[in-house]
Amino acid sequence: MRIYDTLEGRVRDFAPLDGKAARMYVCGVTPYAEAHVGHAMQAIVFDVVRRHLEHRGYVVRHVQNFTDIDDKLIDRANQEGAPVADLAERHIAAYFRLLEALNVRPAHHYPRATEQTPQMLEIIGGLVARGAAYAAAGDVYFRVTRAPGYGKLSRRSLEMMFAGARIEANAQKEHPMDFALWKAAKPGEPSWDSPWGPGRPGWHIECSAMALNYLGRTLDIHGGGQDLVFPHHENEIAQSEAFNDGQPLARFWMHNGMMLLGQEKMSKSIGNLVTIADALAAHSADALRHLILSSHYRSPVTYSDDLMAASGRAVARLRQALAVSGGAGAALDPDPHRARFLDAMDDDFSTPQALAALFDLARAVNRAAAEGGDVQAAQEALRTLGGEVIGFAFAEPQAAVDPGLARRIQDLVDRRARLRAERRFAEADAIRDELAAMNVSLTDSPQGAVWQLTQ
Repeated sequence: MRIYDTLEGRVRDFAPLDGKAARMYVCGVTPYAEAHVGHAMQAIVFDVVRRHLEHRGYVVRHVQNFTDIDDKLIDRANQEGAPVADLAERHIAAYFRLLEALNVRPAHHYPRATEQTPQMLEIIGGLVARGAAYAAAGDVYFRVTRAPGYGKLSRRSLEMMFAGARIEANAQKEHPMDFALWKAAKPGEPSWDSPWGPGRPGWHIECSAMALNYLGRTLDIHGGGQDLVFPHHENEIAQSEAFNDGQPLARFWMHNGMMLLGQEKMSKSIGNLVTIADALAAHSADALRHLILSSHYRSPVTYSDDLMAASGRAVARLRQALAVSGGAGAALDPDPHRARFLDAMDDDFSTPQALAALFDLARAVNRAAAEGGDVQAAQEALRTLGGEVIGFAFAEPQAAVDPGLARRIQDLVDRRARLRAERRFAEADAIRDELAAMNVSLTDSPQGAVWQLTQ
């Protein structure tokens, strides 16, 4: 198996450090608003990475974080007049429901920044003791000048970074590119005690703490979107390797391309997005997975209703091949198609070529069935490769739901969840009755309620 490593800028042979267990950390979402299909792209890409590694016999230990304390969360919570923790919890619960709907296998751990402050304070203290960080008026900053090779992931020097950055003047910093490990508390913000006074963690330190806590000093794979290469992953490398006395943070850095709407990157911050809920109201989860995997994971993907409809039709062809009945004639051998599929996936997860092998297999199944051939083994291969590895559910698509109706239903489901958490069960039951009158069925699970129109 070969994987492209962003750090080295080339495809390299892959095997886990210990030969068996692949330790994979993927940067997760900041839960301050509804998740959009750009988040679905990352979730599906690394779901397929994990599925293929497991299909090849590796034991994957998968960790994905939630940044549940952040400037955006605080600003949105203030706008809504809600506690930061409640806002984060609401969107995390919704995100879990969406992952289930997308047929994404859950990570083994979903640590949250607010739960990892002891580990972060330990790392920050170690960096200060090593001279790699310094305190200033309640803040703590990392000294980028003490990080050998700073900029190696994004291939930029300090001078290049500073020239292209928009950085507010800060007299507390020794160098303009020094970044915050700890931020002094501000009035009205959540804060934690620290040796430098009350405050909260900076953005980058959480992932170093979580990776070290759950997966050890060196990861096999560190994943995320290409927009995280700088500054987030660059700073993760600097602080982690300074704390770990030069030991590499990750052996492979994987970055998926961006989801585009028109010519622009999809982004919550600029409102240029399609939410996952809206996409699934109009199209199937398999269609979204096909759209994303039809391009190589390092390439951009353009979202449109027309492209989603085409992807839905494509998956329907696979589903049809699984439904045909053959005869007692010669058995169709799926091995050549399986070999093509696995060769493509072993070559840096080349899903476009892997999908091409699946569609060729589906056509062969249809031809063989029409001629009375035995297609059971070929259909099983199609189901295994397309379902277990690629992650298609192969479910019949539901009728499209108007996006406005979908949002109304989800708002009621979220309100019911809050009432249940507050033990206001009579009011929660009234919402269930209201949903039932709208022909909406609810299935409660540990990750939250999943709704479905019954007619």
